[in-house]
Amino acid sequence: EGKMNSNDIKGGISNDKMGSTKIDLSTKTEAEDGKVYFSYEDIHSAVESMVPSLAEFKPTVIIAIGGGGFIPARILRTQLKVPILAISLELYDDETNTTREQVKCLQWFNTSAGPGALVDGGNVLIVDEVDDTRTTLQYCVEELLRKCKPAKVGVVVVHNKLKEKRGTLPENVEYFAGQDVPDKWNCYPWDAAAYGRDIQEHEAISRKCSS
Repeated sequence: EGKMNSNDIKGGISNDKMGSTKIDLSTKTEAEDGKVYFSYEDIHSAVESMVPSLAEFKPTVIIAIGGGGFIPARILRTQLKVPILAISLELYDDETNTTREQVKCLQWFNTSAGPGALVDGGNVLIVDEVDDTRTTLQYCVEELLRKCKPAKVGVVVVHNKLKEKRGTLPENVEYFAGQDVPDKWNCYPWDAAAYGRDIQEHEAISRKCSS
């Protein structure tokens, strides 16, 4: 999977630097409940496919957007051998089951010491699990550029949903997606309990979605 400029994404379909359309649709089908279930193996494979391109980016530090970006970022940490900073941004309100008008920042990082000190002047990768409306990613990039002075910024997602985006990214932000997927309700293994399932049930349904 490849790297692309953020402005090469029209309606959620990604184009690489050579101008050819990148449509790497996931082969997953919907489960009986209409949702698409991804296994830990699915996630690991999609993340690992981006490593060669991400290595060329020469990242200094990873910013993981919690909670969906934590596990993909941890996989990348092993491959890229750079530290992780954790932030928490909330667009979806779990209490009301609605989308907020604006992204709510629950946690940011300290730049005075530790891995946070690597952001200014460094090559920063922002990691999340899915690019849905792009609203959260836009907020994160804007906050990063407002508060810090990185040399380069890249956005990494496991899945890019093929849909029109509400948010936008600056032209100089590099964009990496493990897979382009249809605009369906994705279920990730770390959220199994939220759907009333244990991890064994989730993984079993994921296998059926792959058959």
